[in-house]
Amino acid sequence: MVLKNYETVFILTPLLNEAQVQETVEKFRQVLKENGADIIHEENWGLRKLAYPIQKKSTGFYMLVEFAAPSTIVDTLELAYRRDERIVRFLTTALDKHAVAYNERRRNGEMNMQKAAKQQKESQPA
Repeated sequence: MVLKNYETVFILTPLLNEAQVQETVEKFRQVLKENGADIIHEENWGLRKLAYPIQKKSTGFYMLVEFAAPSTIVDTLELAYRRDERIVRFLTTALDKHAVAYNERRRNGEMNMQKAAKQQKESQPA
């Protein structure tokens, strides 16, 4: 069984409280684990403004999950998203080797270190 790397971002309705958000995220974490996925990384981006209103809502709780799983899991996961009324939008993408390397560097904080070094270099007098 070949595992592929995936990244899924989903937006939860802003009407939920923190406990309900965590409960919903845990539900999808269980869907992934029950179908043989290894969760690599999770990020809670918090409450953010949407680019355009969706279901008459202008904000939503964003959540990112990176995982390795068999390719059959995507259909199961997206069906679970569609059945849950707390999910406003979702997007699941397969990651190639460059995206996996980029995510690894971003998780380790290398992106911010390069930016900080560049800014420090520019601020020093010549």
